[in-house]
Amino acid sequence: MERYSGFGLVRHALSHHEQWQRMWRNPAPKSHYDVIIVGGGGHGLATAWYLAKEHGITNVAVIEKGWLGGGNTARNTTIVRSNYLFDESARLYEHALKLWEGLSQDINYNVMFSQRGVLNVAHTMQDVRDTRRRVNANRLNGIDSDYLDADGVKKLVPAMDCSENARYPVLGASFQPRAGVARHDAVAWGYARAADSRGVDLLQNTEVTGFLIENGEVKGVETSRGEIRAGRVGVVTAGNSGTMAKMAGFRLPIESHPLQALVSEPLKPVIDTVIMSNQVHGYISQSDKGDLVIGAGVDGYVGYGQRGSYSIIEHVIQAIVEMFPSLSRVRMNRQWGGVVDTTPDASPIISTTPVKGLFFNCGWGTGGFKATPGSGHIFAWTLAKGRPHPIAEPYSMQRFHTGALVDEHGAAAVAH
Repeated sequence: MERYSGFGLVRHALSHHEQWQRMWRNPAPKSHYDVIIVGGGGHGLATAWYLAKEHGITNVAVIEKGWLGGGNTARNTTIVRSNYLFDESARLYEHALKLWEGLSQDINYNVMFSQRGVLNVAHTMQDVRDTRRRVNANRLNGIDSDYLDADGVKKLVPAMDCSENARYPVLGASFQPRAGVARHDAVAWGYARAADSRGVDLLQNTEVTGFLIENGEVKGVETSRGEIRAGRVGVVTAGNSGTMAKMAGFRLPIESHPLQALVSEPLKPVIDTVIMSNQVHGYISQSDKGDLVIGAGVDGYVGYGQRGSYSIIEHVIQAIVEMFPSLSRVRMNRQWGGVVDTTPDASPIISTTPVKGLFFNCGWGTGGFKATPGSGHIFAWTLAKGRPHPIAEPYSMQRFHTGALVDEHGAAAVAH
């Protein structure tokens, strides 16, 4: 990366961007690639990077109908954790967390990964039992996890109402110290620049309108810029995965729902960890700029809108104010929504499909951002080898026929 002197910073500040070096190329599509990745979000860009870095496959195109990182990657609250209940989930998300811990060095781009910890609060005795169970399961899988009583929670988060008269009494919580947050746009930009540096073509404003399938085998894609052929195709399109599967002639067991979040006006530091409550369906953290980042669960209806409904906002703000009375007069600056694809067992699909050479990576629901490096790493392996990575094997779409579900509703009940 260029080293800037004081004079260089002034020169670039006054240049109106015309002298700024481009972070990646804007190439014309080739007629054929070894691998096509449909979807230019964090997961798709990470897949391209690991294909090039780990497997030496650089004749790769990432095809994105809009701009890179413009979907759910830019529409989330950036929480990273691995404290899931079941062994299959623990392997997947811990694999991702370990990659997060070295990601800035790996791609030579500061993704601002801040390991400030994640606190999951228990408000009822059933919450306490479930939380203790998850803490013990995490420890058995080598994942850092502690159980805190109410006094421990109060000491960690003084701003939270932990009194006996609280509407949502705090009885305890799990705490994962290695968890935290990262900068979502930096993740997309870092992976994009790194993949481009290895020769990957990043094709923006290119919409996939169909698949080229011959004798049950994928041969490429149809796009708004013409046909592009490839030996293998991986689809990573989050909320649009069901639509893409329909284009390929099969159905996925997923639904797309809006997921909302809000950001407040900047405040002085008041919350230095991530606080989540499954019982009241709300979570909150504070960004490095001082904004309070607030979210809840998905809207109850199926849809592709990126705004969501007022009732969810009202519910989550009510819950946050009950837990943090001191924030009652803080103004919200903006609100947005993403479109998440959810599966019956709240776990992703990383799978082969009925079409030979066509692979899908989807169904991450509300927890896709935290998995970004791990998802890209194992999906790249899957595309390179033509068979599921060992970590991905439990996440085949066939599990919905066999009944071998990975039911993570308990650990993923709230949005992150």
